[in-house]
Amino acid sequence: MGLKVMVVDDALFMRNMLRGILEEAGCEIIAEAADGMEAVAKYREFRPDITTMDIIMPVKNGIEALSEIIAFDSNARVIMCSAVGQESLVHAAQAAGALDFIIKPFNPERVTEVIKSVAGN
Repeated sequence: MGLKVMVVDDALFMRNMLRGILEEAGCEIIAEAADGMEAVAKYREFRPDITTMDIIMPVKNGIEALSEIIAFDSNARVIMCSAVGQESLVHAAQAAGALDFIIKPFNPERVTEVIKSVAGN
């Protein structure tokens, strides 16, 4: 795919899992962040094509980070990641500007399908 992606999740093993799926799909991981504050700073620095964003994180949650990223770049393409049972948070994220969401645990086919859809491929 050749997309530059930033992966945001407070759990290192989740970032590594998503990194593996995305790299297998041909994406380049240009940045990672472990909380929302770091995500906003790294988004400004790296300007990824797509960002995957966990919802529940310390310091600043994913919805707050998403809102700041969208305020900075209204064309930002952000995909939220959430665990089963967080549907109300997913709706809040979509209202804040998320383009799609991926449910944990990650299904590689679903991740690839969402990335392609959000990228317009």
